[in-house]
Parts: sequence; structure tokens; C-alpha cells
Amino acid sequence: MELTLVSSSFCGACTRTRAVLADAARFLPAATITEIDVAQDPDAAEKLDIGFTPTVIIRDSAGSEVFRATGVPTVPQVLTAAVKALPA
Repeated sequence: MELTLVSSSFCGACTRTRAVLADAARFLPAATITEIDVAQDPDAAEKLDIGFTPTVIIRDSAGSEVFRATGVPTVPQVLTAAVKALPA
């Protein structure tokens, strides 16, 4: 499972989202967290069709997107969404 944070350096909400994902990852030992900064990698942001930061994308082990949300999530919201990425 991959938790991707699409952020920007001028985004205070992105800092809070980074902390939420780190907390959630404690309960998801198989998860990896990646971060894409829209200013540093605009092509990746465009490819992902990012309109706002922060955006959180959760992918399953096959790389399929199972969840996407903008704004600052809570740890329970991330964990609930992550269940969709677990093998059946």
C-alpha cells in the first residue's frame, strides 16, 4: 500500500497532513509514504490531475488508486480509507 501526499511548500495544511500520514503509518506497517511537491515536480502533479494541495492518494499493492481526498484528513479517516487498499 502506498500513501501519497501531493503538497506545496507554501501550504500550511500540507504540514498538518504530513503529520497525520506519519501517525496513520504507525498502524499500517506495510504502507509506504511518498510525497510529491507540485512546485518541484509539476509534471507528476499534472499527470495525477492535482487541483489542490494537500491531496492524499492511497494505492493498493498493485498500484491501483483506491482513495483520493483533498484537505487535511484525520488519522481515523486515513485508516478507514486504507482498508480499501488491503488484499481481499
